[in-house]
Amino acid sequence: MGHARRLRARDPRRGDDHRGGGRAQLPLLLLGTTLFGGANAANSQARYVAADLADEHRRGRDLSIVVWATTVGAVFGPNLAGPGEPVARLLHVPSLAGPYVFSLLGLLLGAVVILLRLRPDPLLLARRVEAARATEPLERQHGSVWRGLRTLGAYPGALLGVITMAIGHTVMVSVMVMTPLHMHHGGADLQVIGLVISAHILGMFAFSPLVGFAVDRWGGRANALAGAVILVAAGVLAAQAPTGWSPGLAVGLFLLGLGWSFTLVSGSTLVVRAVPLSERAGAQGASDLAMGLAAGGGGALAGVVVGQLGYAVLGTLAACLAGVVGLAALLLRPTDLNRVAAPPALPGEVDGEVG
Repeated sequence: MGHARRLRARDPRRGDDHRGGGRAQLPLLLLGTTLFGGANAANSQARYVAADLADEHRRGRDLSIVVWATTVGAVFGPNLAGPGEPVARLLHVPSLAGPYVFSLLGLLLGAVVILLRLRPDPLLLARRVEAARATEPLERQHGSVWRGLRTLGAYPGALLGVITMAIGHTVMVSVMVMTPLHMHHGGADLQVIGLVISAHILGMFAFSPLVGFAVDRWGGRANALAGAVILVAAGVLAAQAPTGWSPGLAVGLFLLGLGWSFTLVSGSTLVVRAVPLSERAGAQGASDLAMGLAAGGGGALAGVVVGQLGYAVLGTLAACLAGVVGLAALLLRPTDLNRVAAPPALPGEVDGEVG
């Protein structure tokens, strides 16, 4: 009988999860999540695609609509566990793997739409339009990440944009990943935790078009400052929240998402407006690299802070870090490219050529 139980535990056709099988598949899981991360990084760049052909005074709005579209996946994604169970049984995989089938179909559909409908490429078309308008030969295009990092440092607006995005993303990730654990330790059930996280996601994406309108109306610098103020308020509310659940924590997580929306949309728009077209691809990739690395480090350190010092300290540190965005917005003054005769020379560059 014991032998039969062991056979059933190893039966791959069963939909139940088994700890032994889960450990055996851990390398495959890590590989899959790494690939998902890469796909997400590419998807995140789609917000810049919307700005390539946008009118100068509507770039924030057009960019923010792409961010807003993420609401669909953010809302429906967590609710696919139920419909995924019969699919998992049909495919003889663990029940929690069912939603991944929907993810696979969604990614394939997205790839087909991009392949068939995203023609011509907006960036390439924008380059052709600029070449047609130019009276002199255009500088060759650059896409190097290292050059992109140097470009971000050469333009005050781009530097403010990447600081705003990197720190805003770090603050959001650091507090968000620790909040469910903080609530669970206080006895909050999964439904309440899910409600708080849903409010957070609502703040992240639902108001993006309004944020984009504000960026076009009042500029990226002013909205970066607004995002910093909102994130400071979110950190303070989180720091004062008792273990478990409280209305203050729910409001704080909503503001955390809203502040992130302000920093992402305003920071992205600042980068697009500050960097010339020939440098845009590399600068945009470098800005997202900086944002991802900063948030990854912040999320890892958040666990250490909560484990050693507590969730209240994490909220306080997050508020202080958000204040850096506000300070940068006050000190750095973006320059409108339309008023610049020639872009500043990058380090190692002589007469427009890279040394």
